[in-house]
Amino acid sequence: MSIWEYANPVKFIRTADVLLPWVTVAAVICLVTGLVWGFFFTPEDFRQGSTVKIIYLHVPAAMMAINAWLMMLIASLIWIVRRHHVSALAARAAAPIGATMTVIGLVTGAIWGQPMWGTWWAWDPRLTVFLILFLFYLGYMALWEAIEDDDTAADLTSILCLVGSVFALLSRYAVQFWNQGLHQGSSVLRAGAVTGVDTTEKVSNVYFMPLLVSGIGFVLLFLALVLLRTQTEIRARRSRALLARERSA
Repeated sequence: MSIWEYANPVKFIRTADVLLPWVTVAAVICLVTGLVWGFFFTPEDFRQGSTVKIIYLHVPAAMMAINAWLMMLIASLIWIVRRHHVSALAARAAAPIGATMTVIGLVTGAIWGQPMWGTWWAWDPRLTVFLILFLFYLGYMALWEAIEDDDTAADLTSILCLVGSVFALLSRYAVQFWNQGLHQGSSVLRAGAVTGVDTTEKVSNVYFMPLLVSGIGFVLLFLALVLLRTQTEIRARRSRALLARERSA
């Protein structure tokens, strides 16, 4: 079986119909477990107090905001190289989800930053690049809506996605690129946090485990929404094609 078989819209819809209930249930279980565990059953941090608990929303949302764009990049490259319509529509379907995750990341980051940094916003390298990524999301969605021909829209949005991927990567590694700013480096997923060799500060397991469950929930939620929205985009494309044929007949 080849992965390219799922470029067939009919097969994709049938497969999504099978996967959606399972992925949705798993997402709900992980999200409820992770968030309830994190917000109600973890202690307050000795420095940040109860404010630290916002990581169970902020970190997974920020992670998915970046990874959603990278998923769109892969789908866009598949469209450019192989001209599979499902991949272009999957990229289009993921954009509003990624934009929503970006908003959640920005808002929860501001709520976290105000008591920690004394300000709701700072032109920190990572925050600034993350805001630019959000603007790319808006531009990507607007470009799809502005162009009537789906193939032309897919071509132009794919190019925009390639450009925006620079900011997606920068938002992930901005702290490593610039040694300035308020935002701390990664303290959740890095080699030392797993092996125990790293002597720098890292997230305690009491916070890490519910964060991991919440993160898995966000990934599954993203997958479920992409499957659902891609199905919708495929059906909408079919409807537009049928209307066009009726008008030309």
